[in-house]
Amino acid sequence: MAGQPNRLSIIDSMRGFSLLGILLANMLIFQYGIWGKDEMAVYSLSQVDSITRTLLHIFVEGSFMPIFTFLFGFGMINMQESLAAKGLKPRRYLGRRFLLLFAVGIAHGTYLWEGDILGFYGGMGIFLLLFMNRKAKTLLIVGALLLGLFGLLGLAPESTNHLSSMEDKVRMEAYVKDTFTIYGTGSYEEIKHHRNTADPLGLHEYLIITMMLFAPLMTAPLFIFGMYAAKKQWFREPDNVRAVYLKRMLIFLPIGVLLKAAKAVFPDYGWSEMGEMIGSNLLSLGYIFAFALCYVSAKSSPWLLRFEAVGKLSLTNYLLQSVIGTTIFYGYGLGWFGKMGVLAGCGLALIIYLGQLFFSRWYLTHFTYGPVERVLRMWTYLSFNGKATKKVQPQN
Repeated sequence: MAGQPNRLSIIDSMRGFSLLGILLANMLIFQYGIWGKDEMAVYSLSQVDSITRTLLHIFVEGSFMPIFTFLFGFGMINMQESLAAKGLKPRRYLGRRFLLLFAVGIAHGTYLWEGDILGFYGGMGIFLLLFMNRKAKTLLIVGALLLGLFGLLGLAPESTNHLSSMEDKVRMEAYVKDTFTIYGTGSYEEIKHHRNTADPLGLHEYLIITMMLFAPLMTAPLFIFGMYAAKKQWFREPDNVRAVYLKRMLIFLPIGVLLKAAKAVFPDYGWSEMGEMIGSNLLSLGYIFAFALCYVSAKSSPWLLRFEAVGKLSLTNYLLQSVIGTTIFYGYGLGWFGKMGVLAGCGLALIIYLGQLFFSRWYLTHFTYGPVERVLRMWTYLSFNGKATKKVQPQN
């Protein structure tokens, strides 16, 4: 595997690990739709699938994507420092990178799958340029404040209009049933039309615009914590901070699990919603430190090299998961939408990911970058070789 300067193996390995959890969570969307996964009563799950669904909600959903989010912010600062060391202007290159990421995400969500996150990441990257030159302490304070404010949204009272709530429920159930039929038996064009035009929420345009404006603030904490971690060099010398990883893992893992489990045990209490929102992010931090500890303890394991390979090809692997998932479950493929079951879907996710572990390792013995990663680098640096050229300093 060709080495690349300025890359940290632990970060690539962690990114590869996060894709496992992301695939497990996304398998629910592949099988039931982005709204249907939260309306499981329509599908009459077995007891085993209901238990599996609850466990996924506590341990996986909402807690692996933030790992990827954290690493996005971490990588942004690493790239800034690398570009600055070459005498280049980081904002120019990062801005181009995020614009292409945004475009790829829009195309992915429009033409292939409704669960895309690349477009959002591209938009968030542009937003995060505002924080790029802030001091580490400032980033920590801002991230903590936003995390607290985000959690307080869980205390927002639900609508007391019973008639309106009933109408919303009926609309959503009708949408989920239509989705089951169209996604399971429809043609590519029928599925694309339903994905891009059907409205399960019936929201006014001003509410949609408001939600879009607040979305960056709601999801910013882990992005910003990742930027903070890069500035503080949390993972630069992992062997020297094993005890730190252990201590933080023992703090964040149990707190995160308890807060998320509270929502499943006490669903009718408003504070449990707030606990889940905060707990999802704290559990993500727990997973980050747990993986870092495992990385330090098992550095010689060949499996870490496979996780690292998946992480280096993260964009390619993420998009490939969408191609595989939609082909298996949508009508223009095998048409298994809503038919496999939650537990079996988890098994399928593990098989797909296992294949990516071995394929990614093999691929990187022959090529330096994945196909999507190479295009992104070529556009970022406006270079056919996908590399930044050090700026020549004028001679006095």
